[in-house]
Amino acid sequence: MNLSIGIVGLPNVGKSTLFNALLKQQTALVANYPFATIEPNIGVVPVPDKRLLQLAQIEKQEYKMDKLPPIIPATVSFVDIAGLVKGASEGEGLGNKFLSHIREVDAIVEVTRYFRDSDIHHVSGEVNPESDKEIIATELILADIQTLEKQHTPKRNATKEDLHRWSAILKLKVALNNGNLAKDVALNNEEAQAAKHLHLITAKPIFYVANVSEEQLHDEFSQDTIAISAKVEQELSELAEEDQKEYLEALGLTNSGLEKIIKKGYEVLNLISFLTSGEKEVRAWTINRGTNAVQAAGVIHTDFMKAFIKAEIIAFQDFIELQGRKKAKELGKARLEGKEYIVQDGDVIEFKIGAT
Repeated sequence: MNLSIGIVGLPNVGKSTLFNALLKQQTALVANYPFATIEPNIGVVPVPDKRLLQLAQIEKQEYKMDKLPPIIPATVSFVDIAGLVKGASEGEGLGNKFLSHIREVDAIVEVTRYFRDSDIHHVSGEVNPESDKEIIATELILADIQTLEKQHTPKRNATKEDLHRWSAILKLKVALNNGNLAKDVALNNEEAQAAKHLHLITAKPIFYVANVSEEQLHDEFSQDTIAISAKVEQELSELAEEDQKEYLEALGLTNSGLEKIIKKGYEVLNLISFLTSGEKEVRAWTINRGTNAVQAAGVIHTDFMKAFIKAEIIAFQDFIELQGRKKAKELGKARLEGKEYIVQDGDVIEFKIGAT
């Protein structure tokens, strides 16, 4: 599955600097004025996963290969969306143009500015992260209210789904007009399912990046906020891998901002990865937590669902400790599971597929 995360925030909070650093290249225009990013820039980056290299090293040894098999990580698309301003929901700035871009992503990461720099203008005149959050939340809520206002009362011959949808709309209208996000509104299962078709922005998972100075990197923030210095990330992106590790250690950090953001994105979207490993390639596949074996097979190829027989499962740790599939099978650590098996994060899977 293709995971996409939209990066939003007010102008000049460091969104494009962070975006460029995450992609390790200057694909977005960084400038000290609003609307430097007119169209949403999209960058696809690999999901850092140290398990893949470990599997590849074992496969190289087991198959007596001259080099490692190809490593194919899962990917995340980052969408750098032009800075929102107060009044965006009514067309101010670039208005609904980039509100529509936000509707297309799976999750939203909101960048708020904590660093102080007199050379970089702040749109509201002063650095006030909580005020920035309120402005963005208000604009997104107002955009969703507009969507709800366009919905029509069900007709006399309305289906059950139409009625569930209308019930959800009424609840959402009240909540959003009281300043609540759609994702926090209590809907029953039928209402929640029907409301998906509304594509509300505030129904998406949201987490926050506090763009801090180097000195603020170890400050305490709320559970849904990651402290990252876009400036440090930019400097990291210009270093070789080994130098990056040394730089992070010197700052007292264990993970880069990219790793933190992707990990949080997986967390809020309730995603995990299963792994496939062999002579031809070692690969990570992204699925929803709770996905069963036949659905996971369908992520590789839809035909696999029809021809699914069994899934051979080896826990990642067993695969590593026993140095591959052969020993794992000998010691009974490889097991065959049916369609309803719930795939776990890090499962190394070989699907047994019949003729289609």
